[in-house]
Amino acid sequence: MDKSTTADTQQLENLRDQNGDDVKTSSSTHDPKAHRRLRHKIDRRLMPLCAWIYMLNYLDRSNIGNAKILNSETGDSFLQRLNMTAREYSIAITLFAIAYSAFDVPSNWVLKRYARPSYWLATLMLGWGILTLAFAFVKNYSAVLGVRFMIGLFEAGFYPGIVYLITFWYRQEERSLRIAFVTTSATLAGAFGGCIAYGVAFLNQKAGLEGWQWLFVIEGAVTIAATLLVVIFLPDYPSSAKWLSEEEREFAVQRIEEQQGGFTREPASRREILETCFSPRMLAHYVSYYANVVVISSLIYFCPTIVNGLGYSSVQAQLMTIPPWAIGFVISLCLAWSADHFNARGLHAAVAAAIAGFGFLACSLLPAHAYSQRYGCLIVACCGVFPSCSPLVAWVTCNVPSSRTVGLAAALNNATVGLASITAVWIWKADEASRGYPTGNIVCTVCSFVTAIGALSLRYHYGRMNTEGRMDVTGTVRTWAL
Repeated sequence: MDKSTTADTQQLENLRDQNGDDVKTSSSTHDPKAHRRLRHKIDRRLMPLCAWIYMLNYLDRSNIGNAKILNSETGDSFLQRLNMTAREYSIAITLFAIAYSAFDVPSNWVLKRYARPSYWLATLMLGWGILTLAFAFVKNYSAVLGVRFMIGLFEAGFYPGIVYLITFWYRQEERSLRIAFVTTSATLAGAFGGCIAYGVAFLNQKAGLEGWQWLFVIEGAVTIAATLLVVIFLPDYPSSAKWLSEEEREFAVQRIEEQQGGFTREPASRREILETCFSPRMLAHYVSYYANVVVISSLIYFCPTIVNGLGYSSVQAQLMTIPPWAIGFVISLCLAWSADHFNARGLHAAVAAAIAGFGFLACSLLPAHAYSQRYGCLIVACCGVFPSCSPLVAWVTCNVPSSRTVGLAAALNNATVGLASITAVWIWKADEASRGYPTGNIVCTVCSFVTAIGALSLRYHYGRMNTEGRMDVTGTVRTWAL
């Protein structure tokens, strides 16, 4: 090793800020320790806050599923107090899903071209937080439809906005675990949602409010309060992060640009947009994710209903939703780390989705009165469907046709969530409760295996693209993520 190299290495090791975290750009590009130090510093700033606010997002989206049956034994559930039928409940969820799908892409377009992430995401949070709180005081079905539509509008761009933000800060091989950390907070939301619903069930008729009203008041107020945290603490871009040293900012930008990534306001070309929207491989990504989210949406909106159908009271059902979500959280993190570490997102997503498929298949074959066995199958399904989500999301951001369409791809992928929700709300039929919801179980079985087949097909396709040295639409040589 020559003297200059030795000096550079010594300079790198000596360069620290007061927390011992600074890195030197000129010498650290290929230094794993430098990447790790910077990555950990970014993690501490970005990940806890993103996971927290996304958990609030999911709580405010899924609480209507808890409210649907809460205190139904005393005639005080959301449906009973507003004289709504199961069909009208499904229509309300459908309207939310339509707004959610329609505004995904416009929201990320605003984020890319005009708004700072912290300000835009905080605006979305404040909007749906106020509407969630207001939902506690709706008096008729028309108000339910209007408020749910508006909540869908504000929530639409939130998750793809977070995914887009992560691509500014993390390299391809680092994304699955970070996206999983954020995404699996939704499984915690499912667990916490059950806990909160269980608690507020005992507030029924306190201060003149039913339990379901307390649910929306509490969760809406927490979201509104958290908006200030986003404005103050959520980082926007590596190049403007004052909590990083100048050397760290340069390194943070450089290491993303090495993979043709990073934030840009430069508009994409017509060809880049068309490839992102309509190329067969990108459509395969969207279809695979859509099929996976049909199952996830089923659990979001109907997990308490499904568990209630297994012989538990409405209050007990809130508690019994916790284990499937909690177990899914742990497995999701482990699988996401493995998917990134081995560059095998397709294989991991396929195996997890297949596990979910077998869980729902077994549930559909068991007798309706086999409550314990079917509850076990529900847990098995959650161990597959939630872990397959994060690798699928990260995979899309890694293999976009152009770095200028990362935000568009993330938004299009997430737009399938609304379409999947529309499917999910109509397959769990109230008149099939006594038979164990056969339609819902069969559709979720098929969708899980569609996800598995799609992921395996994409894994094979990207392997061939790497072998052939296939370039992206800009003519840039790429190593396609597997």
